[in-house]
Amino acid sequence: MAAGIRNQYEVVIGLEVHVQLLTRSKLFCGCSTRFGDPPNTNTCPVCLGLPGALPVLNRDAVTMVMKAALALNCVINPQSRFARKNYFYPDLPKGYQISQYDEPLAEDGWLEIEAGGSRKRIGITRVHLEEDAGKSLHEGFPDSDRASYIDLNRSGTPLMEIVTEPDLRSPEDAHEFLTRLKTIMLYLEVSDCNMEEGSLRCDANASVRRAGSAVLGTKTEVKNLNSFRFLQRALAYESERQIELLENGQEVVQETRLWDSREQKTYGMRSKEFAHDYRYFPEPDLLPLVITADWKEEARSQMPELPDARKQRFTRDYALADYDAAQLTSSKALAGYYEEVVKAGAEPKQAANWTLTELLHLLKESKREIAASPVPAASLAELLRLIAEDAISGKMGKEVLAEMFNSGKSAPNVMAEKGLKQMSDPEEITAAAREIIAANPKQTGQYRSGKAATLGWFVGQVMKTTRGQANPQVVQEILKKELSAVKE
Repeated sequence: MAAGIRNQYEVVIGLEVHVQLLTRSKLFCGCSTRFGDPPNTNTCPVCLGLPGALPVLNRDAVTMVMKAALALNCVINPQSRFARKNYFYPDLPKGYQISQYDEPLAEDGWLEIEAGGSRKRIGITRVHLEEDAGKSLHEGFPDSDRASYIDLNRSGTPLMEIVTEPDLRSPEDAHEFLTRLKTIMLYLEVSDCNMEEGSLRCDANASVRRAGSAVLGTKTEVKNLNSFRFLQRALAYESERQIELLENGQEVVQETRLWDSREQKTYGMRSKEFAHDYRYFPEPDLLPLVITADWKEEARSQMPELPDARKQRFTRDYALADYDAAQLTSSKALAGYYEEVVKAGAEPKQAANWTLTELLHLLKESKREIAASPVPAASLAELLRLIAEDAISGKMGKEVLAEMFNSGKSAPNVMAEKGLKQMSDPEEITAAAREIIAANPKQTGQYRSGKAATLGWFVGQVMKTTRGQANPQVVQEILKKELSAVKE
């Protein structure tokens, strides 16, 4: 599509994000939420919806949602109510889902994202609690021998639904929002946000309108977005599809569409449901949920330092650049590791550079997370102190760190085994420099004639002669002195 046509329209996006809470038991019963167990083994009369079974609310799940709501600047309602959302599907054993409708746990919040080089506030309409459905498993499709199975292990698992205002204006905005939201959930430790296991799922509502118009266009809901990359691609495709329809004089139909990652396109699934289609009514087996001031304060007391606050502290207390602070605080585990390195005595900027470059490179190559680093924070700090004290050069330090990573040994042990120790004795370096100068009259003459770049060649020769162990700064200073003496 031509950029000129695309620029005549504005994309409007809202997200509905489902976050599986990190509780050990389900929302209304004591069954395990453990992932990967054999099908239909974590079930009981309550989550199977058997007659006479009554739900009992999981208090930990409510506290987790309150923590998330506080992090998203929401108003926590002193009273909320559960409702029955009625629809029929094979993996919904009761024929309805216990959710919240017109009286959610929290609402009217916001989350700031980086958009186009500036910060933009995205409204949070509501945050509420609900139970998950089961899972349908299909085999043989699209061949003739087809079979479907139902696994109800997930039925009744606690979910938090986060609904945004239609404040996102591009697929990139949506990607950034979901990334920041995931980071916050991981900081709060309310979910593991594992998209492959279904712990974080997202549906997107997208519409387009003429640029400058205040009237919202007809929206479609895109489902089956199981990665951040698919979210961005699906929204890009859907916005262009809707623009093409309007440009051709056709109408956008309000419907639910699925993203096909193989064909890189969306396709219609069903007409979009409205709230009245679900016949919501208050859940008769559960009393209204009352949040006391003490309970709310309990949730607040469990709040960790959040990413934005930690980033600001890193830039203030450690004098880090905004980019480095943002990278370090993008993960709670990474930020914690970095602070342990600093607390163990490393200089903050040096610790940031080595953590973000050398260590993360080794972790990426070995496909490990920072929490599984074989180099403890204190060991990295010890290596950085040796570099700062000129006991070892930065170049040798990289070699030492790689061996520490592979063997688990300390920096002093690796240095002793490999015979690595930085040479800083001026007399030893001067002797080596004089030998190089005497053996290379041509290069010496070039330096004397004003070719200052020749100095780099001399530094390299001295470093080669000393097997890389000479202090480069001292080498350069001595060479300048000795070459100048020759010149005179």
